[in-house]
Amino acid sequence: MANLLIDIGNTALKASWADGMTLGKTFRYQGEKMIDFILSLTSREKPETMVLSSVRKFNNHDIAALNASCERLVILDESVYARYSVPSYITADRAASIIASRYLFSNRGCTIIDFGTMLATDYLDKNGNYEGGCISPGLVTRFKSVNRYSRNLPLLEIPEETCDKGLSLSSSIESGVVSGIIFEIEGRICQNPENIVVFTGGDANYFAKRMKNSIFVVCNLILMGLALIAVEYDNDN
Repeated sequence: MANLLIDIGNTALKASWADGMTLGKTFRYQGEKMIDFILSLTSREKPETMVLSSVRKFNNHDIAALNASCERLVILDESVYARYSVPSYITADRAASIIASRYLFSNRGCTIIDFGTMLATDYLDKNGNYEGGCISPGLVTRFKSVNRYSRNLPLLEIPEETCDKGLSLSSSIESGVVSGIIFEIEGRICQNPENIVVFTGGDANYFAKRMKNSIFVVCNLILMGLALIAVEYDNDN
């Protein structure tokens, strides 16, 4: 039997079947019936291990349903965090990214930047020890904030191209938001210039092509971390 990996973020659910560390087809779902969507996947094939990373809390009924749909359910919680020496205060998706980065870039310091609803940066030293991190609004969140917290500024879509200095209202907003993130992440990277830089998340490729630094883009970094957890729990049993 294959393992099923589930990552529930602020905006959407991503799921993938995995054979060991090899990811299969990835599924994406946006909606409120996330448990029903997961159960629809397991109705076709019962996973050996299901690993769940979620920013949402589930009630006992939901957890019981998930338990019944697989041989083994692993929810990223304090016990998993302790096993991998991850601080208990960080979110489960960041924990999975850290676990995957340690595996992919062993013996190297890492600066991990996740471009999602939030822009999260985490630092690992060359021994894989967690050195801290930071969180700020992500790309789409910044565009929404400009519109929501002003009286006259429009809500804009993410632009394909931006200029350094805006010559219209729209281009000024676009430049401010996109360039602001670029300046921020360049500053984060400069704090540990010896580190490997890893981009992940929905907007990773958008910013990767705008960077002067050498970086790695690993779009499924969180799912890779969940796959690693599944493999290690499989080996324990």
